[in-house]
Amino acid sequence: MSQVAAAVNVESNVSSFTADLRRLREEIGTMIVGQEEIVEGVLMCLLGGGHALLEGVPGLGKTMLVRTLADTIDANFSRIQFTPDLMPADIVGTNVIVEDHGAKRFEFQKGPIFANIVLADEINRATPKTQSALLEAMSEGSVTVAKQTYTLEKPFFVLATQNPLEMEGTYPLPEAQLDRFFFKLIVQYPDKQDLHTILDRTTADSTPKPKVVIEKARIMEMRELVRRVPLARQIQDYAVRVVLATHPENQEATPLSKQFMRYGASPRGLQAVILAAKIRALLEGRYAVAIDDIRHVAAPALRHRLILNFEGEAEGVKADTIIGEILKATKEA
Repeated sequence: MSQVAAAVNVESNVSSFTADLRRLREEIGTMIVGQEEIVEGVLMCLLGGGHALLEGVPGLGKTMLVRTLADTIDANFSRIQFTPDLMPADIVGTNVIVEDHGAKRFEFQKGPIFANIVLADEINRATPKTQSALLEAMSEGSVTVAKQTYTLEKPFFVLATQNPLEMEGTYPLPEAQLDRFFFKLIVQYPDKQDLHTILDRTTADSTPKPKVVIEKARIMEMRELVRRVPLARQIQDYAVRVVLATHPENQEATPLSKQFMRYGASPRGLQAVILAAKIRALLEGRYAVAIDDIRHVAAPALRHRLILNFEGEAEGVKADTIIGEILKATKEA
């Protein structure tokens, strides 16, 4: 293929990607009022092959968002309502005894984890033992029951919601599970105009219904295109230095990192930053990552991976504040 033909092919792929994603966002917007950053973040997680954690008080449309996403890509959807008495077998499934022509045998009954899009609702209301049942599925795309491994259909996407930890009856998520989430997104309360729009749509005699925009197989194609987006060494080095600055013992660390951090972001956090930056570049119609893309995605990709020390916890320091200082202090070259 000639260079001209290759360039035309790349331009066509990027244009198609951007158009499909725009139609997807617009269709989700018929159901979800405002929250453009949250919708963008969830789509980045889906296209990056990761999972999303949404934090916010009940009633802000988190469940509606993930259900609408499943409808717009014609994907299998299941919801798991996490409660303190939920057990791991309630999520992944279990072997049950069935009778077949007088003979008894064990048969595996799949749990709700066997879906393309899984809503783990109020995940921090369950005990850590049950929360960890999602770990293998989120990391490996498979579950193991009684030494038998079952592969989950792709795309597989977990969107978990959690209430703020200061609310009653919640358990902090283990750090190992938090690190499995591509993004942590903070859902804010809608403003006055958005509340009016929500009332207009939900209290009338008819409500909108989402339509299928793209097939789920297209999601897999879009994921492949994301990974082919080129990344200049200079841009990659900037992202590396941003992540290293979250480690208090590193020479790149900023004053807030040194004072309030216990552990910084993992390499998985850096991978999330790079993939999300590639997706953002494609969203903007570009086939190359810019430093501004790294800055745009750094907070949702890293905020849940920073572990504060005792002083940071006592002072109520926010991870976003530390990330903001790092982005200002890290030089482009």
